[in-house]
Amino acid sequence: MKLLFDFLPILLFFGMFKYAEGHKDWAAQFATDHFGPLVSGGMVGVAEAPVLLATVVVIVATLLQVATLKAMRRKVDLMLWVSLGLVIVLGGATIWFHSETFIKWKPSVLYWVMGLAFWISQTWFGRNLLQVLMGGQLVLPAPVWRRLSLAWISFFALMGVLNLYVAYTYSTGTWVNFKLFGGIGLMLAFTLGQGVYISRHLPPETADDEASKRSS
Repeated sequence: MKLLFDFLPILLFFGMFKYAEGHKDWAAQFATDHFGPLVSGGMVGVAEAPVLLATVVVIVATLLQVATLKAMRRKVDLMLWVSLGLVIVLGGATIWFHSETFIKWKPSVLYWVMGLAFWISQTWFGRNLLQVLMGGQLVLPAPVWRRLSLAWISFFALMGVLNLYVAYTYSTGTWVNFKLFGGIGLMLAFTLGQGVYISRHLPPETADDEASKRSS
């Protein structure tokens, strides 16, 4: 359920874009009628309408994510705050300037901010953020934690570059597909790989506990 909640803005962005792409005339008219004052010139063309409406949806969805967590008195993760700030600033620029370029940069900037946070915490403050987040659940040697953190830093850096490569090499529709299927798929595959690596370095009693949990 939490996974669905975390990825909900991406899913809604994808759904809105695909629907508007299949109904471009409607999308342009709807965007002009309802969001004209937010757009430079007040008119939205059929070419930019799908990504503009999808951007509006992702902004609203991310705002609702934060509002829901606040209403439930649950902690809002720092990365969600960063994502909200980026989607408002870059999404707002996409809407105003009729350009999908800004929203296409959002995933890359978020990946790089996350990677930079891991690197700064480890290098400048001697704190392994991954260990801080997961240390209460796992007991691992310090070198393993460092390798895991470096792997995440590298993954975030590469994902940021890959996102921009797809954004500038292929069509907006292909980028939207990659954003959902490619981005989430690679994240899940990488997380699974990390899990396999971690299982090889767990203390025997911890590994036995994890195996018994999986078998039950």
